[in-house]
Amino acid sequence: MSRPSQVLLIAVVYFAGVAAARASGAFDLPAILIGLAALTLVSVSVHYANEYADAETDAATRRTAFSGGSGALSRTGLAPRIALYAAVASAVAGLSLGVLGAVAGGLPPIAFGLLLGGTIGGWAYSLPRSVALNRHGLGEFGNAILGGLLLPVYGFATAAGSVPPWVVAAFVPFALVDLASVLSTAWPDRSADEADGKRTLVTRISPRFLRGIHAGSLTAAGVVTAAITDRAIPSTVALASLFVVPPALIATIRMTSTESPVWSVATMVGLIVALLIAWLLVPAGSWPAGVAA
Repeated sequence: MSRPSQVLLIAVVYFAGVAAARASGAFDLPAILIGLAALTLVSVSVHYANEYADAETDAATRRTAFSGGSGALSRTGLAPRIALYAAVASAVAGLSLGVLGAVAGGLPPIAFGLLLGGTIGGWAYSLPRSVALNRHGLGEFGNAILGGLLLPVYGFATAAGSVPPWVVAAFVPFALVDLASVLSTAWPDRSADEADGKRTLVTRISPRFLRGIHAGSLTAAGVVTAAITDRAIPSTVALASLFVVPPALIATIRMTSTESPVWSVATMVGLIVALLIAWLLVPAGSWPAGVAA
């Protein structure tokens, strides 16, 4: 239920933010480790909460490697409340670690603020069910903002103790690509979601409009990348982003014509890996921290 592969991906996104901080000359290893430990616990709690909230929906859908939940509850026969207990325990542990780290001076206050905001937003994605973001057409956007933008910015904040405007701009393209990925992974679940009363964005709009949003997000990511090159990101980081153009084109063509979101997911994962490597290759302290931004 903790969805280990997603937890690993979360760590990669986190370290992309840390790598950007290193490039600007900031690197606080104790804070980075505390931030990662707290983030892991909080992320697991969000996954448990989602498993609890979507237990009935996930049981009715056709699970894939990218959608339909983990399937753990249906396979094991465990009561959904077990997931809820685990969610609460993990959230308390993660936030407690964050509080202790902030009080002891090991975690920057701004990083703890982002951790707390991410926890609230992550839980709000699926709980409480009456106002959950994923039941009112806002889950896809919330997911992209939390996982695509707040998460790498949190990584930067743990290492640098601040959040300059340039680093927010630097990860906007990834958030846009993440949105396209979220839309594609929600597509296979549309029937089960609608049957359970989950009015996700995918169940609310037509496939044609959905394809337009998907393509628009990927296109906007490219436009923003070009606009912020040498302002919020070095040209080498921008060039690394070109690596995902082929899978992005395939994902655009195949959106809604197939149940598999593999190309959109590959675009998102490929981009964050490319960004991580590109930021790591920028000499430490050489990036002017957005002076021109």
